[in-house]
Amino acid sequence: MPLSTHHHRESYILYDRARLSHPEQPILPPFGEAWLDPQAWVQRGLVTGTAPGRGASQFLSVDGNDWVLRPYRRGGMAAKISRMDYLWRGLENTRAFEEMRLTHYLFKQNLPVPAPVAALVVKHRMTYHAALMTERLPDSQALAERLTDMTPELLADVGATIRRFHDAGLDHVDLNARNLLVDANDRIWLIDFDRCRLRTPGRWQEANLARLKRSLFRFSPATAEHAFAAIMNGYRHIPSGS
Repeated sequence: MPLSTHHHRESYILYDRARLSHPEQPILPPFGEAWLDPQAWVQRGLVTGTAPGRGASQFLSVDGNDWVLRPYRRGGMAAKISRMDYLWRGLENTRAFEEMRLTHYLFKQNLPVPAPVAALVVKHRMTYHAALMTERLPDSQALAERLTDMTPELLADVGATIRRFHDAGLDHVDLNARNLLVDANDRIWLIDFDRCRLRTPGRWQEANLARLKRSLFRFSPATAEHAFAAIMNGYRHIPSGS
């Protein structure tokens, strides 16, 4: 099913009707700026928890569906000017719409990504605020939290999973141990595709892996070298295109 769009005044949404029937439902906050207000979801009793990180993602439970709502927040020097404002360069060029379409494409390729639900953009003259909503992966932990108890076989699965994405052409510009998840069945997932893109083969694969290696040393210096070796073993031995 293709993605659908809806807008009201300066608020726009790109969504999957198989997961969100319509953005203007009584159970949801009023469509628009309220969707970007964490308290609007709390007041409706839809928040079941939050995740650490720059944007403090919210875990939502809506009509039996478990979702993650992640607002877009700037980091680094840009955050000193504004944490929420992004320059408007057209709706399809917003971070939220780009990530939604890319995640939807990866999901349709049967790659292990959370199912995308919706991307919301609210325009303010020459800037915009945005958020992305995806299905929540049940009983999953970040690789960063599992590094001390990961077996070589499971780490090899991490490498094999990364290779699948690379073979599909995904340049994940923030490949780190927090964006790789391990679920209760030891299946590996990849998340957070903000600013990522599809590319032909090149040196970007090495850059992705180097970034992952640095994050392993940041989260678990004592095990990082062995963990990365096991990951690379899985990465190198998966048949191309599998």
